[in-house]
This record gives sequence, C-alpha cells and structure tokens, in this order.
Amino acid sequence: MRGGTSRGPYFLASDLPADPAKRDAVLLAVMGSPHALQVDGIGGSNTLTSKVAIVSLSQHEGADVDYLFAQVSVTEAFVDTKPNCGNMLAGVGPFAIEAGLVKAKSPSTLVRIFNVNTQTLVEAVVQTPGGEVQYEGSTRIDGVADPAAPIKLTFLDALGAVTGKLLPTGNALDSIQGVEATCIDMAMPLVIMAAEAFGKTGREKPQELDADRALMQRIEAIRLEAGRRMGMGDVAKLVVPKPALVSRPAQGGNIASRYFTPHACHKAHAVTGALAVATAAVLPGSVANRYVEPRGFSGGVLAIEHPSGRIEVDLVTDRSGAAPVVERASFVRTARRIFEGYVYVPAALLD
Repeated sequence: MRGGTSRGPYFLASDLPADPAKRDAVLLAVMGSPHALQVDGIGGSNTLTSKVAIVSLSQHEGADVDYLFAQVSVTEAFVDTKPNCGNMLAGVGPFAIEAGLVKAKSPSTLVRIFNVNTQTLVEAVVQTPGGEVQYEGSTRIDGVADPAAPIKLTFLDALGAVTGKLLPTGNALDSIQGVEATCIDMAMPLVIMAAEAFGKTGREKPQELDADRALMQRIEAIRLEAGRRMGMGDVAKLVVPKPALVSRPAQGGNIASRYFTPHACHKAHAVTGALAVATAAVLPGSVANRYVEPRGFSGGVLAIEHPSGRIEVDLVTDRSGAAPVVERASFVRTARRIFEGYVYVPAALLD
C-alpha cells in the first residue's frame, strides 16, 4: 500500500514469525536488503519505499488494532522498530478494515490505532460508504500525483513518544558543536536547526542537499551528539533523532522545513516529523519559533512548506499557561491499496 508519501507491505502480525530476530530476517528478505537496488526483493531502493507495517488486533484498552512500524535499511542488514511513521500509518485503518480486524460503518469508520513503537494512540477516520473502504476521492496531498479519499489522523498522546519528555535535554535551545538546536520529542524525536546556520536558504532541493557531503557529515555529527544528550545513547545505527533544517516560508505557508530521514533529505515531509516541527514552532525560545509566521502563532492550522509543496497540521493547544501546550494534532493523508498476494522468502528463514 501507499500510505501518505511512503510505500511498503502491510502484514498481519500472525503471518510473520513471532520471534523478533526471525521476523526481521524475513523482512530483510522481503525487501531485498541489504542491497542498494533491493533487486532481490520488493523494496524501492529508497528509505521512503523500504517500510513495513505490521498490524494485529489490539491488546490495549481503547484501541482497535496495534500497529508496529519497521524501517528496513536499504544498504545494511538492519530493521529499526524504534521510530514511528505517520505516512504508513495512513494505510493502517483501511488495511485493518479490509483484513476483517475492524467492522466498517457508513459513511465513515473510526479506527483507534495503538502505535507499538511509541506506545501512543492515534485515531484514523476512514471513508467507508456502504461499509466498504473508499480509496478514490478528490483530496490531494503534496508529494503524491493523484487525488484520493481523505483519511484524517489525530495524534492523541504523542508528547515524549520515544524519550518520555517533550524536551529531552531540558532546554528549548541547545548549542551543539557551535550550532543552535532544539531537541524535541513529539511523535518523533527531532533535532531542529536553522538552515542559515549551515549557509543554506532552506529552499534547496533534496538532491542539492544530499550532494553536499560536508553538510551531510556535519548534520550527522550533530545528530549523534543530540542523540546522546536526549538520553538515547549511541544512535549511529538508529534512524532517530531525525534532523530538520527550518527557515522562513516562501510560498504562503507558516514555516519551511527540510527533513532528513536521517541520511538523505525527504522528498516531501514525514507526518510525525511535521508534528514535531509544528510543536516547536509554537514553543517560545525554540529555533523553529524564530521562523514561524505570523509571529505569535499559537494554534490552529499550521502549514509547513517542504520540497514537494506543503503539509498542514491542525494544532489544538492549551494556552492557559505561560506558553502554548499542544494537546492534540490532526493531519489529512490519503492511501491506496496497490496489490495483495504472496511474497516469497528463503524457506530456511521460517524454520
């Protein structure tokens, strides 16, 4: 399925080995990793198309299904289940309904999803006229060519999803290797920096940033140090925290962001990363807060400009204290079922 601006296989947990090591070996074989082209599997040679969703009936109160996200490395024999993926999340509701895990209602169905990676709850509203999932529609999201039916995702308790704290270092602003940064954990741990701190405008295309090897090496060095300061230890082989470079908007949005996955610039923007950037944007003293327009933005729909257009985050904030606190955030994404069937792996992996 395509979920948002990502793509990958969706599995029922019961169809995969229960043992995590065996499961990861199967997923590597499924995707064809490690290999730059993933020629021996169904991966797409890119981090955005080397993702897996694993779904099962939920064992958690208040949830219908459990969703475990797996980022399968393209070039290394490594499967990371520490982060979440909000784009792949867009496909979980439709998949759960069509797999018989959730009974459809008409005209729409609420699917309550427990994200196993971050131990958080997300609500998905799926269009199901006549009790069947509808994929066709007129909703467009930047980064996807064709319109489709809207899927509304609402993150209910994303604060401190990985580290347990909104600001894992205790500060809204840190200096890491001479660069000011905001280390934040809202659905996804991010280290947010100003594009201009690296001599960039923030309007560069992803391939231009990827080609600047000195830039990429400097960002990675800061990311590693940020990971240590955020209490995550050595993150050299982890995909979190993710780096983001922010700047002033240029296309009528509220802020611009270049989001890294973490070793390449995203062609669009991750949903969870957008939630973290948006939360930082309303947090006084953060790097992102300097660049948000209009100044003093404290809630409502915030548009983040990215290389393929923009992504909008609807923020509900508590403004009773000294600073706005994000209580919940919603996105509209789309998804599409591409094919279903069997994928073959070496038999020895299932022994």
